[in-house]
Amino acid sequence: MKILIADEDSFFRNFYSIKLKENGFEVQTAVDGSDTLEKLKTFNPDLLLLDIIMPNLDGFMVLKYMKADEQLNKIPVIVFSTLGQESDIRKANELGVKEYINKSYFDFPNMLNKINKFLSK
Repeated sequence: MKILIADEDSFFRNFYSIKLKENGFEVQTAVDGSDTLEKLKTFNPDLLLLDIIMPNLDGFMVLKYMKADEQLNKIPVIVFSTLGQESDIRKANELGVKEYINKSYFDFPNMLNKINKFLSK
């Protein structure tokens, strides 16, 4: 199964990339919103882990583009962000997000359970 991690923070991007690879996933990373949209089309992941705060296009803009695209809107998205305000979560849900994880808690086993739940469907 293929996962794209979109996060401008190199620490989170590298840590979760390594951990997911150790669990048998094929992983690519993106550093900003534009890079994310490009890799969604070329890598064609089974799941997107998306940060909201990114340069060029933020995560909300990526979600808007995905929602409007016939191919991209089929890719499940888990938001993985330090933004945890109710308004941010509501906005992400309105744009089709399946799950919202606050990355400040640094709970990889919980994240892995949520990823496996979506990929087993």
